[in-house]
Amino acid sequence: MAALSQVLHKISYMGLPLLFAMVLHEFAHGWVANRLGDPTARLQGRLTLNPLAHIDPLGTVLVPLLCLLMPGGFFIGWAKPVPIDPRNLRHPRRDMAWVAAAGPAMNLVLAVLSAAAFSAFLRLDPTVGEFLSRPSSARRQDLAGMALLPLAVMSLYSVLINVLLMLFNLIPIPPLDGGRILTSLLPPRPALALAQLEPYGMILIFALVLLDPQIHVIGTVTGPLTDLTANTIVQQVQTLTRGVTP
Repeated sequence: MAALSQVLHKISYMGLPLLFAMVLHEFAHGWVANRLGDPTARLQGRLTLNPLAHIDPLGTVLVPLLCLLMPGGFFIGWAKPVPIDPRNLRHPRRDMAWVAAAGPAMNLVLAVLSAAAFSAFLRLDPTVGEFLSRPSSARRQDLAGMALLPLAVMSLYSVLINVLLMLFNLIPIPPLDGGRILTSLLPPRPALALAQLEPYGMILIFALVLLDPQIHVIGTVTGPLTDLTANTIVQQVQTLTRGVTP
C-alpha cells in the first residue's frame, strides 16, 4: 500500500506536466512541418493542443506507469507521433532536421517557462522554498499558501520532465529526434545506413530502459546531466527575474 501511495503521489504532481510536455513536443513537430510545406498533421487533425489527439496508450499511459513502478528505473514516455511526409517539405533533408529539432526545442522552452513559474511561486511565498528544502519546516496555512506548494512542486517537476525529454530525444538513434537530425545532416550514404536502423532503434531503447535498473547505463549518464541542466535553468531564470516585482 505504501508503494501504491507513493506512485499515486507522484502521478498527482507529474501527470499534467508530463502530458503537456509530450503533447506540445508533438504539436511543435507538426507546426514546423506545416510551416515548411507539409500539411499532413494539420489535415489529419493532429495540429491541435487537444491531448486526446496525441495520447498513445502505450507511451503516454502504460510505459510511464511501469517506469514509476520500477524502483530506480528510468522514466520515459511519449505521445503519438504526428504524421510527417518529407516529400511535401520544400527542402526535405534540411527541413526534416528543423522538424525533428522542434520537439526538443519546445521542451527547452517549456522548461524555461516552468522555471519562471517556479521562481514566481517562490517570490509569492518564500516559505514554499523553505518547505521544499526542509519538509518539516513551517509554512503558511492559509488557502493561498497551501495552493502554492503543489503548484510549485508541479512547476519544478515540469522543469525536470522537459529537460529529461529534451535530452532523451536528442540521443542520436532513430527514430528519436536526435537520430533524425543526424540523418538529415550526414552525407547521403551514411545517412541511409543510419536511417535503416530505425526499425530496430525502439527495440534497443526499450531494452536499455528495461535493463537500466540493473546495469545503470542510461540513468548514470542522463540523471546527473538532467539534474545539472534543470538546476542551471532554474538558477539562471531566478537570477534574471530577481529584480522583477511580482
